[in-house]
Amino acid sequence: MPTPRTVAIDGPAGAGKSTIGALVAERLGYLFLDTGAMYRAVALAALRRGIDADDAERLAALAREVLIAIGPPTIRDGRAYTVLLDGADVTWAIRHDDVDRIVSQVARIPKVRDAMVEQQRDIAKRGRIVMVGRDIGTVVLPEAERKVFLTASAGERARRREEELAARGEKRSRQDLLTEILRRDELDSTRTVAPLRAASDAILVETDGLSVGEALDRVLQVTRS
Repeated sequence: MPTPRTVAIDGPAGAGKSTIGALVAERLGYLFLDTGAMYRAVALAALRRGIDADDAERLAALAREVLIAIGPPTIRDGRAYTVLLDGADVTWAIRHDDVDRIVSQVARIPKVRDAMVEQQRDIAKRGRIVMVGRDIGTVVLPEAERKVFLTASAGERARRREEELAARGEKRSRQDLLTEILRRDELDSTRTVAPLRAASDAILVETDGLSVGEALDRVLQVTRS
């Protein structure tokens, strides 16, 4: 079977979508787009400008105003890709705890999502793309040729997040991280607009106990099948 021109990878926070998606794109020679990073960039811009996470109108205007670019890694520091916000590298800044706390609120705002989805669909028109997020297969690209829903238990995702932070010299208790992940899951799966769920034609890939290489092989296998 020919390799699909559009690959949608969805899943909950911490499931490894960004890491695996970037590697799949690299293997296929495709463009990679992490839509979650786009929402994080908007959340970071809001924090820097003092915009409240509940101010829907100002956040919607901000989402239309900021320039977000995602490309191959420019520095060898563990990143899977580089995120630019108005030309500045914010790859790690969008992963800070203060962004974690508000990104789900920001992403719940319909006008923010409208602005982001419009950009995402325009990018996808080029084809040969791997796009990851929470609503790619259900909302952004329902016509994607291959859909994957990547998941892992909340405990496994908390462990991975703890290791990711430790690698950057940051320390958080696993219990705090687990609580945060469960809260994110609740917010993402119950939001009115584009709730987190697997598309009816998505292939489920569970990654508990799998290394990055093993998870990558599994996703590549189902992508090419």
